[in-house]
Amino acid sequence: MKKRNIIIISTVSIILLIIVAVFAFLNAGNVREKKNLEESKTISIKSGGIEIRKIDMEFIKSAGEKDFSAIMDTSDSEPQEHYYTGVPLKNALQKAGVDIGDYKMFSVKAIDGYVVAFNKEEIADDDNIYIVYKENGKDLGTKSSGGRGPYQVIVRKDQFSMRWCKYVVEIELSK
Repeated sequence: MKKRNIIIISTVSIILLIIVAVFAFLNAGNVREKKNLEESKTISIKSGGIEIRKIDMEFIKSAGEKDFSAIMDTSDSEPQEHYYTGVPLKNALQKAGVDIGDYKMFSVKAIDGYVVAFNKEEIADDDNIYIVYKENGKDLGTKSSGGRGPYQVIVRKDQFSMRWCKYVVEIELSK
């Protein structure tokens, strides 16, 4: 009985190790892609997992740069007003040729795996969801440099800042 248990445990362990190795291999390309996007300050716009457009800092700024304030309220700090420079997300998407009405969901993805989803009504809402690149006049920096960028999505109408997303590198469009 003992020998049989050892064989079963060993077999299960080997299978789990193989599964972990396969997923690590498959994820390695995704990590490299996101790292490249962060370093080039580029956001990939995808639909159905297929990239339809890449947008960079100059492109985003040309979609209607705006300065605004928003209240950041985190679980470990008091609410504080911050000043940002960015562009309404809907403007950047529209300039990239995305018809917001054609999609139901917009998933904003970060380099660290964090994802925030918005419906088309939230995206279309004026003065609500911004893609920002400066806070108080300074670039956000990158995750690897200790910053929160190069891009961060700010939801001005989110009372507790729970749907803000830093380190943005991808936007997935879903029909």
